[in-house]
Amino acid sequence: MLLAHLARPLALAAVIAAVLAPATGHAEHRGHARHVVLISVDGLHQRDLEWFVATHPGSTLAELIGQGASYSNARTPFPSDSFPGLVAQVTGGNPRTAGVYYDDSWNRDLLAPGTTNCATATPGTEVTYFEILDLNPLAIDAGFGVGAIDSAAHIRANIYKLPTQARELIDPSMLPVDPKTCLGVYPHAYLKVNTVFEVAKAHGLHTAWSDKHAAYDLVNGPSGAGVDDLFVPEVNSDVPADLGPAGADFTADNLNTQFYDSLKVGAVLNWAAGRNHDGTANAAGAPAIYGMNFQTVSTAQKLNVSHFPSDQGVKGLGGYSAPGAIPGPVLAGALEFVDASLKQIKSAIDPKDTVLIVSAKHGQSPLSRAALTLIDDGEVTGALNAAWAKTHANAQLVAFSINDDGMLMWLSDRSNGATRFAKNFLWNYQVLRASGSDANGNLIDKTASTLHSGLRRIYAGDEASDFIGVSTRDERAPDIIGIASVGTVYSNPAKLKKIAEHGGDAIEDRHVPIVVWGAGIERTSSDERVETTQIAPTILEALGLRPLELEAVEREGTRSLPDLR
Repeated sequence: MLLAHLARPLALAAVIAAVLAPATGHAEHRGHARHVVLISVDGLHQRDLEWFVATHPGSTLAELIGQGASYSNARTPFPSDSFPGLVAQVTGGNPRTAGVYYDDSWNRDLLAPGTTNCATATPGTEVTYFEILDLNPLAIDAGFGVGAIDSAAHIRANIYKLPTQARELIDPSMLPVDPKTCLGVYPHAYLKVNTVFEVAKAHGLHTAWSDKHAAYDLVNGPSGAGVDDLFVPEVNSDVPADLGPAGADFTADNLNTQFYDSLKVGAVLNWAAGRNHDGTANAAGAPAIYGMNFQTVSTAQKLNVSHFPSDQGVKGLGGYSAPGAIPGPVLAGALEFVDASLKQIKSAIDPKDTVLIVSAKHGQSPLSRAALTLIDDGEVTGALNAAWAKTHANAQLVAFSINDDGMLMWLSDRSNGATRFAKNFLWNYQVLRASGSDANGNLIDKTASTLHSGLRRIYAGDEASDFIGVSTRDERAPDIIGIASVGTVYSNPAKLKKIAEHGGDAIEDRHVPIVVWGAGIERTSSDERVETTQIAPTILEALGLRPLELEAVEREGTRSLPDLR
């Protein structure tokens, strides 16, 4: 069933610290690098990296740490989700500044997709910046039409025909609508601050990136033109028949996720060689900033069972093995795949002029199967709405919620009374059904042990705004923030579809590695507390550009990573 597949800047008018003017040629490189390659291994924990290096001392990851700078006490922003996680790395800002809380969220000022009479429409809509935005979410080419994609061979032959701009893969009818213009809001326009790609472009530099959905048009930044070559095959699309059963997507089996990630590795190798993502000639040469995300580790952490690399092609347990949260066979195989891919990338770049940065958009929780508690978030929000409706006729309190291993709610009534009601209800609610996993991957009942809707702390109204550092009038911020008990995953308790998730505030969600290797980087190891937002100014410093050209860096005072020599 499965295949074995694994410009120089313009002269300044005065000698002052001012934003550099756009240039028509290449920027003058006053830093130690001409290129920075950014790699996000989604889901990768610091402890995963430590385990892998200890058990694979001859690995590429071990070489990167042994020869470069490593930061063992790094944290992602909250919520620790893919969108805010990547935004942190490329803007230097947290959600409060960037305005991006999740890839699926609510905005009180925008109008529903498809709205045409914007003068009379009621504001408030879900903002769906994930695969549903594609022309065809079920196709790996997002419905663009690159040619045959009905087999692994055809995908490899045709997927690189995808355009260089992700917006060409987006269905405009699915975009939220700006009431001022009555036009759809593309992801890049939703971002409130600029990106490292835009700063590079302002200095005449070439840029590229690869990610998992067309919605990663986001990284273009507000200008919409930050990334010259944005390669975004759809990860949640259906696999062809020779890779798996009908209806399965590339995240349903880890070998298929590895196949998918290998396509993006191909694009990165083409960029490193100074070509476009499709391998065609590019006069600009290798991009100044480029890179990709890996999905493989995240999938391996989530799946209950999956095929993994072996001579027999057998299935094994995903996640971690007890004791000590040691990666099981699927996750170990995923880490080996990522390391082999990094070896290809490292071999393709020149360490005399290129800096390689490896980190993660997010971690994942829980690491222990024994801690896993699956709860139906629909049950919880439905019960809350029903309780509210008893005294508020025809009223639905929860306008929208997104719950993975945390709880974010946007309420239709933002009054103190309503937010207190929601907080008290959630804290006192006992779920009707919860489940977990035994050590062998079998479903077990855990209802009796579940309290407080699966949460350990709840912030409501002003508390929620203070927690994330925004005004209570913020049109994007949630009204309720539920910090989940470690192990809570909001998913169907009737089956073990996933045994881990991200988006929450658990240490497993946020404690990720940062490794910097290459041009001008001396060996150092730091346990100083750092944030993944510090990657963005570090990228610009490496290229000899000013970090303060990033709006989020200026507003938040984000510093570059320390002790880089």
